[in-house]
Amino acid sequence: MARRPLLIVLAGGQGSRLDVLTTGRAKPSLPVGGAYRLIDLMLSNAAHSGLRDVWVVQQYEPHLLNEHLAGGRPWDLDRSRGGLQVLPPYQGDTGEGFAAGNADALARQARLVAAFDPDVVLVASADHLTAIDLGAVADEHLASGAELTIVTTELARTQDPTRHALVDVAGDGRVTGLHDKPDDPPHRTAATEVFAYAPDVLLDVLGELARADEPVGDYGDALVPAFVDRGRARALAHHGHWRDLGTPRAYLDAQLELLRPRPPMRLDDPSWPVLSAAVPRAPARIEASARIDGSWVCGGAVVRGTVVDSVLGPGVVVEAGAEVRHSVLMEDVKVGPGASVARAVVAERAWIGARARLGAPQARHPVLVGAGRRLAAGVEVAAGTHLEPVDAAATVR
Repeated sequence: MARRPLLIVLAGGQGSRLDVLTTGRAKPSLPVGGAYRLIDLMLSNAAHSGLRDVWVVQQYEPHLLNEHLAGGRPWDLDRSRGGLQVLPPYQGDTGEGFAAGNADALARQARLVAAFDPDVVLVASADHLTAIDLGAVADEHLASGAELTIVTTELARTQDPTRHALVDVAGDGRVTGLHDKPDDPPHRTAATEVFAYAPDVLLDVLGELARADEPVGDYGDALVPAFVDRGRARALAHHGHWRDLGTPRAYLDAQLELLRPRPPMRLDDPSWPVLSAAVPRAPARIEASARIDGSWVCGGAVVRGTVVDSVLGPGVVVEAGAEVRHSVLMEDVKVGPGASVARAVVAERAWIGARARLGAPQARHPVLVGAGRRLAAGVEVAAGTHLEPVDAAATVR
């Protein structure tokens, strides 16, 4: 493995495309698979890859995320030297203030990167569903002599290439072009937002961009194109599962994919399990009236109704006569008797009143219900509706 690798996990984005699900919370703190949070995936990758210096860069609503990080203990990163470091925005000299994009967030850590003196800088986003050996990425990068290694993936048919940065790759593996969220995608080879940089070149390029007095912005604006123009950026194909959970539809469907009899990725793979700081609850309770098919039911849940092709988070209650289909219900959601929930994502502590109707089984766009929202008995909510989180005592009529 690289002598002194540094992993920077970018976890400060607002996740605005997820709308009401990220109101008051950073996207990496969102639940995935019921029992985990999105950031658990990349920190577990770091742990299994043998990385011991991991920096988490924060900005938007970090409170819940900080509580979950637990000092790095679940990922063996609570160390006297090195380990997990949390980097919030700050006032001071070089790098102060709020970042305006993921590349700008990296630029604001340049002074710290230089002081750390790594032999490779790995950069990854905290909100993707994947299992990847980051140590192997570092080793491949160093062996190739590249200034930048971009981990790429071939997008599945269900993934929209206009929402991703697409990478042109020559026959020898060189990256020759970048198309950032193109209207007319030339192919389906996408950057996974896992990068390996030569530290000295990274710092030089970031310095040049800063001196140009132009916003550093996102990866695709100036940083990655600068490396591509230098001619020493290379692609490294990732052949495993990878999903960006950045839209409501992707957030729902990526989790439902994991429920298949032969899922594209296992969260409980014995050789690469997802590690988490989540506090376990008592086992779920399944009553005689329950019918459950192709679903995950987390600890503390109580099921008296029908649950099909869905993920029930900790403490969820589905009452008798209720139906939950093709949905994700987060912690402590209550579904009243006779209610119907289909193609929906329901955030923590929301209540679905008796005989309420949410969404439709074949809908393209899911219903989103914000945390703490209470829906009155008999209310009907059309597919694609987004309901803001409100005080737990409020009621939608």
